[in-house]
Amino acid sequence: MALKAVHVSEVPNLDQIHENASIAIYSNRFPQGVDMGKGGFKIPKFTVIGHRGHGMNILNSGDRRMKAYKENSISSFNTAAAFPLDFVEFDVQVTKDDCPVIFHDNFILTQENGTIFEKRVTELSLCEFLDYGPQRETGKTGKSLYRKTKDGKIVSWDVEIDEPSCTLEEAFKQVNPRLGFNIELKFDDYIVYEQDYLVHVLQTILQVVSDHANERPVIFSTFQPDAALIVKKLQSTYPVFFLTNGGTELYYDVRRNSLEEALKLSLEGGLEGIVSEVKGIFRNPSVVSKIKESGLSLLTYGKLNNVPEAVYMQYLMGVEGVIVDFVEEITEAVNDMINPTTKKGESEDMVLDEEMNEVEVIKAKPRFTQRELSFLLKLIPELIQ
Repeated sequence: MALKAVHVSEVPNLDQIHENASIAIYSNRFPQGVDMGKGGFKIPKFTVIGHRGHGMNILNSGDRRMKAYKENSISSFNTAAAFPLDFVEFDVQVTKDDCPVIFHDNFILTQENGTIFEKRVTELSLCEFLDYGPQRETGKTGKSLYRKTKDGKIVSWDVEIDEPSCTLEEAFKQVNPRLGFNIELKFDDYIVYEQDYLVHVLQTILQVVSDHANERPVIFSTFQPDAALIVKKLQSTYPVFFLTNGGTELYYDVRRNSLEEALKLSLEGGLEGIVSEVKGIFRNPSVVSKIKESGLSLLTYGKLNNVPEAVYMQYLMGVEGVIVDFVEEITEAVNDMINPTTKKGESEDMVLDEEMNEVEVIKAKPRFTQRELSFLLKLIPELIQ
């Protein structure tokens, strides 16, 4: 479906969405890891979410962890499932022949005869999209896959464990069913979309979710404000979160430019929560209580979420979950520092002393007095700046 850029003022009011646009996925299939009772959506415990599965790829990084598994792949999702994660987060776009696929970047790159060519993912058919990278068929060679880094460099998409790209349907069928899906509805930051296009894309994604989610927990999230409002209108089964940079970057659409705007949009649209860049939270810690008092859930993403101490600070502040790249390290840290022990010895390690007797070793966690915590919450915004 072709894109057409229009001015925001030309987009019809969201209340004009036809009643028949809703997809019939209303049921009792509420996410198992969350409470969807009369009091609204609530996350019952501090939640760890794997970013694009086992972690995103930074191909020019010296850290092997950033190039271990192909991001947004079945193997990345299932590897993440081996750890005590609640969800994996991934990006979904819809091809021109209406197939939801899992891919982060707006453009997909290849090299032919020394020249780099790029195509917009949403302008490819499913077959064209799957032609890039490793192939399912034995003996078939796909197009080489490249990626543009934030500083504009073009690098080969080389990882230790590579795999063909996948569709949303394949993820539902092949990923460990205990793992929840945080589906980011991916749109280009610099395109203003017509409402009809957004409705069509979201209906296409919702149909796959309706057909294949079964009892799997699902959360929708998106940076696109209108998409967040529309997907909330199209279904009532799964919670919808608004993604925001928390003011760390500025956009033409003012609804994206602060946590206060995110809070306003979420309340007006009846959304269940906000996912903020972690720096936005640390720069403006007082907004956490405003979000919580409004009855919304709050998650975060960003590089600082790969630092255990930063994760623990957010837990103390009232953040309910984090999206992380270092899945193994952060899930271990959360288990050690945050998750409560319900029975003596349940979260403790057993070692042998010199006489070969088992001895409990209680792992320490940071402890702050209220005065120290207050000081840290005042200091952190200055450090982030």
